[in-house]
Amino acid sequence: MKIAIIGTGHVGSTIAYAMVLKGLCDHLVLAGRNLAKAHGDELDLQHALAFCERTMQIESAPIEAVAESDILIVTASVPLSGHMTARMELGPANAALFRQLIPRLARNNPDAILIIITNPVDILTYLATQISGFPASRIIGIGTLVDSARFRSLLSIEQQIHPDDLRAYILGEHGPNQFPLFSTASMGSEHIDDNPLHRKIFNAVYNAGFDVYNAKGYTNFAIAAAVCELVRAIVYDSHRTLPLSTYLEDWLGIRDNCFSIPVVVGRRGVIRHLHPYLNRTERKALEKAAKEIKARINRLLSLEPDLC
Repeated sequence: MKIAIIGTGHVGSTIAYAMVLKGLCDHLVLAGRNLAKAHGDELDLQHALAFCERTMQIESAPIEAVAESDILIVTASVPLSGHMTARMELGPANAALFRQLIPRLARNNPDAILIIITNPVDILTYLATQISGFPASRIIGIGTLVDSARFRSLLSIEQQIHPDDLRAYILGEHGPNQFPLFSTASMGSEHIDDNPLHRKIFNAVYNAGFDVYNAKGYTNFAIAAAVCELVRAIVYDSHRTLPLSTYLEDWLGIRDNCFSIPVVVGRRGVIRHLHPYLNRTERKALEKAAKEIKARINRLLSLEPDLC
């Protein structure tokens, strides 16, 4: 199993470290525009292998040299300028970056699964689907996987139950148009109510990413753990159910869009879209999210006339 991480900033480097600790591949490639940084990570991770149960081949390479990978994890992003207040601020520049990166990566890695981490992740997952030539099942945005994990983590503190024993999803956009799926949320088959306390917890989740960003300038640990969970599902073909961003031709009547829904993941990527029950409040939240996400997609891609 050969996995390449495209982009070796805070997120890419932390994903690489987590993957080495978990032994998730045989061959790990670190690729970025800063070759010296990628090489430094390569050496540091090779030294860490002495303390790991499983060894692997680790190398650094320029992005254009990455080839024949089974999984491509794209974290590459334009540098932040000043204080970011919304992920969409990165949209135009990162869309231009993807227009350069994705076709080349697709040509050199024709059988790979693309995992998109770069923000705004839903729009860039949509864009990657349009320009890669890959089937939508092999392009996966990390989406609300981290948001859902944060939700379970905070609920677990309130309920004094391990997060793995909670079933609670956040769907929609990885951003302002996300919403909690309370109608099917449960712990040990006991329903998790939609009440003021749990709504307060959801509001904390909504702001959690920016709380971390404002405190230290970036997020990296939770996203790295989330990516490893997704990679594990692919590597071991474990058919895990995860809330991830994927291109949707038609899902619950919503067409030609991209946002997080529960999907089943295995060795071929997304192998099934699930269709959970949504109550009236959740259905309205979904329709609002889909409308606003599609408007964001259209606004951004209107800057790229050859893609519209």
